[in-house]
Amino acid sequence: MSADEMNLNTRATVDLNADIGEGFGRYRIEGDEALLRMISSANIACGFHAGDANTMAETVLRCRDAGVAVGAHPGFPDLLGFGRRRMEVAPAEVANMVVYQMGALDGFARVAGVRLHHVKLHGALYNMAATDPELADAVAQAVLTYDPLLPLVASGGSCMDEAARRVGLTVVREVFADRAYRPDGTLVDRGTPGAVLTDANAAAARIARLIRDGRIVAQDGTLLNLTAESICVHGDNEAALAMVAAIRRELAAAGITVRAYDPGTQPS
Repeated sequence: MSADEMNLNTRATVDLNADIGEGFGRYRIEGDEALLRMISSANIACGFHAGDANTMAETVLRCRDAGVAVGAHPGFPDLLGFGRRRMEVAPAEVANMVVYQMGALDGFARVAGVRLHHVKLHGALYNMAATDPELADAVAQAVLTYDPLLPLVASGGSCMDEAARRVGLTVVREVFADRAYRPDGTLVDRGTPGAVLTDANAAAARIARLIRDGRIVAQDGTLLNLTAESICVHGDNEAALAMVAAIRRELAAAGITVRAYDPGTQPS
């Protein structure tokens, strides 16, 4: 079986990631510390959609102490919209935004004595780069130029996945436990009813099916074949802690260990 054909049910280990450090100033999202005890890698806001210098520094240190891999989570400069509103921005400008944010978090990682482990886009930027080849190419080149050894976390088969592979980056394909999918494998818009799952048992059941037969049910009932090297739960989801705990139980029952992916051995 080739690497591209491997599904979660064939893997001995899988990464479990969450978006954290998404407060700023006096605003904090509760639950980050508890999540760090259950996840293997973190996507840390880099100051554009959320986060600030103090929050980044504190979050990196907490990840280091918890043994959780530190990843950069670049998004659009949209604090009011939490980076979830689409912006019409030239690809070259997006590339500069990504480099700026990677560099900011990398600085705090260096001070804390840890290496930046991966990059994962946030919100609207993630969704736009998944379907826009030009935007995806710009992001891939930005990551490659900054550090060609940095893995990029993306949805399998997306434009971002394809662009990163073309330039030689390692791609870690992820599945969202708490988001609904369209039949084409893209995420349902957050404004659509049912787009965000808040039932921990329902999220765990989706992962159980993924473990069993490598499929997730799209919103219209279509069965999607998905490859998962990482599973994501959004840290700002009200049920994030319960979801991660339930997912870990399903993984343990299947004999799958939660572990941050090794950039030297992951398929690309």
